[in-house]
Amino acid sequence: MPFISTIQLIALAAIWGSSFLFMRLTATALGPAVLIEARVALAALFLFIASLYLKRRLPLLEFKKHFFIIGLFNTALPFLLFAYAAQTLNASTLSILNSTAAIWGAAISVIWTKEPLTKKATLGLLVGVIGVVILVGWDAARIGNNALLPILAGVFAAACYGIASNYAKTAPSISSFDNAHGSMWAASLLVLPMAIVMPVREVPTPDMAFSVIALGVICTGVAYLLYFKLISEIGAASALSVTFLIPAFGILWGYLILDEHVGWNTLVGTILVLSGITMVTNFSLRRLIHSRFQTN
Repeated sequence: MPFISTIQLIALAAIWGSSFLFMRLTATALGPAVLIEARVALAALFLFIASLYLKRRLPLLEFKKHFFIIGLFNTALPFLLFAYAAQTLNASTLSILNSTAAIWGAAISVIWTKEPLTKKATLGLLVGVIGVVILVGWDAARIGNNALLPILAGVFAAACYGIASNYAKTAPSISSFDNAHGSMWAASLLVLPMAIVMPVREVPTPDMAFSVIALGVICTGVAYLLYFKLISEIGAASALSVTFLIPAFGILWGYLILDEHVGWNTLVGTILVLSGITMVTNFSLRRLIHSRFQTN
């Protein structure tokens, strides 16, 4: 993999990993609905400006049903659920739960496509589930009864990404940029009614305003553009490796900025979840590096 692409991949993981930090800092004060409405609206505006610069017309009306499906399962629902969970759970826990999307995608595909999992993928699912249990089980014991709903919200948020990935296999053929752009506008409309009936709990401080802007513009708008650039330069399979880096940055930002404790359950849970993902997706870092070396 070219050095510049490696740097961009690490930067993308750092950006996406920080999204859980910003949600953790703002979700309680602003409320999940207002926070996510601001996030997707800012991202939609940013991508709209980018589309004007790139001279790309968004086929919004032609594919409105598609954009609303993607906007619901790939943006509105998971963002809302993670924001709700961020009021209780650590940023590190949220980032690791987020990474289980690939495991959920494989599990859902069994029902969606009726194709059985391989033995390796089945073992990966089991390992991943054990990792999640170790991760959230300790958090549940530490937090108490109030942890149940946030944990379920985080798990279901990752499952939403799994639903979206399976839908994408048979969805209309649209560019990744248009999918992101259209889905952000759709998500804005979907979340807006909730934001209206669930007003801000506290007057936003300058730090909160910065976090919201960073979440919408950098962690969503800029991150999508960087991700699409990586896909075009190194391929989708190579860009997928960002999945394995996001939890590391989620844990790092939580530790450095929020002073979150990194316990044995976080480390063991992360290792098991990422091991499960490698088996489910048949991802091989060694093969990836070898293939990129051979083609560069």
